[in-house]
Amino acid sequence: MKILVVGAGYVGLVTAACLSSKDNQVICVDTDPSKIARLEKGIIPIYEPGLKEVVDASIASGNLKFSDSIKNGMTKLGSDSAEVNLIFIAVGTPQGEDGSADLRYVLAAAKEIGQSLNGPAIVINKSTVPVGTADLVKGEIAWQLFQRKCFIDFDVASNPEFLKEGAAIDDFFNPDRIVIGTESETTKAQLIKLYQPYVKQASQLLTVGVKEAELIKYASNAMLATRISFMNEIANVCDRFGINVEDVRAGMGSDSRIGPAFLRPGCGYGGSCFPKDVQALVRIAQSVGVDPIVLNGVESRNKKQKQYLFEQIVAKMGKDLDGRKICVWGLAFKPDTDDMREASSIDLIRALCHAGAAVTAHDPVAKEVAEHVFADLLRNGKLKIEDDALAAAKDADAVVLVTEWAAYKQIDFKKLKATVKAPVVFDGRNHLDPAALKALGFSYAGVGRA
Repeated sequence: MKILVVGAGYVGLVTAACLSSKDNQVICVDTDPSKIARLEKGIIPIYEPGLKEVVDASIASGNLKFSDSIKNGMTKLGSDSAEVNLIFIAVGTPQGEDGSADLRYVLAAAKEIGQSLNGPAIVINKSTVPVGTADLVKGEIAWQLFQRKCFIDFDVASNPEFLKEGAAIDDFFNPDRIVIGTESETTKAQLIKLYQPYVKQASQLLTVGVKEAELIKYASNAMLATRISFMNEIANVCDRFGINVEDVRAGMGSDSRIGPAFLRPGCGYGGSCFPKDVQALVRIAQSVGVDPIVLNGVESRNKKQKQYLFEQIVAKMGKDLDGRKICVWGLAFKPDTDDMREASSIDLIRALCHAGAAVTAHDPVAKEVAEHVFADLLRNGKLKIEDDALAAAKDADAVVLVTEWAAYKQIDFKKLKATVKAPVVFDGRNHLDPAALKALGFSYAGVGRA
C-alpha cells in the first residue's frame, strides 16, 4: 500500500518504520527540515531499542522515504485514481493550559492534507485525541477541498497507538490488539488488510465506531495509571503498618480477576502519555457533565507520590541538606528510553537542590536530554551528571534509585560501599535486593517495604 505518515516523532517514526518493513511504500513527513535531513542519513532522534535497525533496513529497501511537507510527500507518493492512499496523522497533542488535549497540530495537518490531497484517501488519526476529533478533521479536510473546488473521495478513521516506550518495535509487530475505528466497511476492509501481517489471530483486530476508538486509548492509559496510583496508596498504608507491600502485591496479583501488571509501587509515573492522558480524560468527562472523581484521585496520588523519595530523605537526614551529597540513579521516566517528560527524577532533583544538597546523577542513555532539562542546575553547579554510576556515587551521603534500569542491579555493591560516604540506599522502584544490601551493611529503604 501507499502510505503517508504525518509526524516523525515517537509514534510517527515507529509507525512509518514498521509499516514500511512489510513492503508498503511509506513517506514520513515532518516540518523540521533538520530532522528530515538526519533521518535520511539514518540518524534517529530518539532512543528506542531496535528502531534504527528497522529504519535502516526500510531505507535500504526503498520502502521508507522522508519529506518536509505533506504536499511534497503526496507528490513522492504519487496518485492513482484507482488506488486509495492511507494517510496517518501522528503528530503531538500536547496538554493545553486547562489540561485538555491541544489539537492545533492535528488540525494543521488536516488543513494541509485538504490542501494537498490528489486522490482518494483514508485519513487515520493515530494521535491520541478526544472524542469527536475525527469529525473535526473531516470537516477541515472537506472545507479545504471545497475551497479548491475539488471533489475527492476520502474518509477519516481512528487507529490509536498502544506502544510502550522501550518496547515499541515489539509492540507493533506483536500487538495485544489493533483498534480500528470506522463507520465505513470499505475503510474497515482496507485497514484490516494493512494490519493482517501483524496479527496471528483475527480476534486481535478490534473494529469499533470512530468515537469508541478515540475513547479506548484514553480509557486504557487512565486504567493503567489508576492501578499504579492505587498500588502506591497501598504502599503508603504498608509503610504505616510496617508490613511488606511486595507480599500484598503478590497476593493481589495472583487473583486472576486482578493480575500482576502495573501493580508495582514506586515514586510516581511519568512520560508523555499517562499524566497528559489522565488530565485530558478528566476534561473530557467534565465537558459532558461527568464528575471524574476517580480520575482526580489518580492524578492527586501521583503528584503526592513524586514527593515520596524526598520526604523519606528528609525524614532520615533532616530538612536542611546543605553540605549533603545525594546521588540519583536514573533520570528517564522509565528504563529503555531517554524520555524525561514528567519524570519523577525532575521533581526529586529540584527538591534536593532547593534544600541545599549537591546532587550527582547518572542514567545509561538520558544524559543528553537531562542536560537540557536541568540546564539551570548544571550552570549554577548544584547538579553534576556523570557517565558512570559508581562515579556519581563517590562520597555520597545517600544513593537514590529513581529509574529501574537493569544495569543498576548489576552494580558491584561492595565497590559501592567503598565509594560512598555513607552506605544509605533509597530504592524508589523496589528494584534492588534489600536483604543483599543489608547483609553488606547498607541502610535500605524501599517503597512500602517494611
